[in-house]
Amino acid sequence: MAVKIKLMRLGKMRAPYYRIVVADARTKREGRVIETIGKYHPKENPSFIEVDADRAAYWLGVGAQPTEPVAAILKVTGDWQRFKGLPAPPPMLVAEPKPDRKAIFEAAARESAGGGESGGAATTPKKKAAPKTVANDDTAPAGHAAPPAEATATPAVAEGEAPTVAETTEPAAETPKAETPKGGEPSAPEAGTGSTQEAGGVADASAAAIAADDATSSEA
Repeated sequence: MAVKIKLMRLGKMRAPYYRIVVADARTKREGRVIETIGKYHPKENPSFIEVDADRAAYWLGVGAQPTEPVAAILKVTGDWQRFKGLPAPPPMLVAEPKPDRKAIFEAAARESAGGGESGGAATTPKKKAAPKTVANDDTAPAGHAAPPAEATATPAVAEGEAPTVAETTEPAAETPKAETPKGGEPSAPEAGTGSTQEAGGVADASAAAIAADDATSSEA
């Protein structure tokens, strides 16, 4: 049975990654494998390559034939040169290790705690809402809430202030009008009303009218 060391494709479209596997030459690319000896991620920068050197040397020693892509990978890692007895290649490029998120969080927490202790900017306190006035429902009629205390309270007059005009003014008493008697003769003016001359003139006219009535009755 011919055994090959080849790449098995995995991943999504336009984002592939591969496994370096040992499989029968007659199987498909993603078919049944005998053993997985490495990984290859070409989309990373630089490309990620991981090969189990001992297992690669074993399979090369028993006659497994690597494909061209796998042979290029083994030359980069130095396993092919080691198997053939050739000089070692230059060191492989390796991506820088990613920073530990936990360490970053702890460092940021220490910085924030140190800034607060050293007198950082104080936060502005929130404003408190004004207390709401609760209406007294005991004195209110059924089905209606009692009006607020502010609406029913009468404003008190401060000491030393004069009361307003609306509080001091009272309705003026109406002056009674003089009534005219049925005979068409004006009645005598009331005491305290009109001038003295007007009162004397009215008395003389009344006396002349009474004398004329007496003369008319005597002739009859």
